[in-house]
Formats: sequence, structure tokens, C-alpha cells
Amino acid sequence: MARYGKFEGCSNYIALIGTKSKDLDERVGYYGEHLVLKAQELGLNTCWVALTHGKSQAVINKGETEAILIALGYGKTKGNPRRSKKAEEVSNIQDDSPEWFKKGVEAALLAPTAINQQKFFIELGGNKVKIKKGLVGPELNVDLGIIKCHFELGAGKENFEWAE
Repeated sequence: MARYGKFEGCSNYIALIGTKSKDLDERVGYYGEHLVLKAQELGLNTCWVALTHGKSQAVINKGETEAILIALGYGKTKGNPRRSKKAEEVSNIQDDSPEWFKKGVEAALLAPTAINQQKFFIELGGNKVKIKKGLVGPELNVDLGIIKCHFELGAGKENFEWAE
């Protein structure tokens, strides 16, 4: 557990809260990752925090739930590089796949996922893209939103449609 969720002196965070719904975690991952990327661009360190935090001080109204937190601030270090799977392990990429698809998969591989497990698979069919999440693991729906965010940024929204 020392590698995951060990925070000292962290007093700044973004609490991602929303109305309880089936797709809340995916939406939180997608839009939260946009916040994470902007914060990093501004020189702040960030980290998704799910199971290891205590009760936040966020105001949660009736019918709402706190989905996850994003720690925010200046870290003691800039983090550590992590191992990443190969594009062929997480997608149906081929040598003749469109360049936008290859870039989208590369960007998805840079996405942070729960305990860095990269439990997803990206499939291209025509110009439709489907991302399958893992079956077992923490925060899979949040990861799905984060991966979609990265894929879109790498591939360019104008090049594909999301498949259902």
C-alpha cells in the first residue's frame, strides 16, 4: 500500500460529487481527467484518490454522492515512471490502422488507471471506437472515463464516433 495512496500533508483536493446515476463514475473520470491535465499543465501535481482517503469536508446534498477525490498541490517529487502495457495488449491495433487510432491508443496508455493496472481494451471497427473495461478491479468506471478522455485528446474527436 505504500506505493498507492500514501499522502502526507495534503490539504488541497477536488471532491468530485454528483447526482447518483449509472454513469456518474465514468463522467467523473472523463471530466475529472480534464481538470487533472490542466492542473499538471499549470505546474501542480495531482493524484486520483479513491479508497485510501477518509471523509472529505465537501458538502454533499441529498441525492448526491462523492465519487472520488483528486489530490492537488506541489508534491515532494514529480512522481515515478510506471510500466505500461504495449498497444497490442490493450487494443486491436494493426500496422494499417489509421494514424489517429494509433495516436489515441498511445494517449490512452498514458492515462492513469487504478493501481496502474490498465484494465481496458480499445476496439476499432470502421470509424467507431469501443472501449471495454476490465471485469474486476477498483474504480473501473472512473478509469473508463479517464481513458476516453485521453483517447479523444490523442485521436481527435473529429476522427471517430464512440460505439455503444
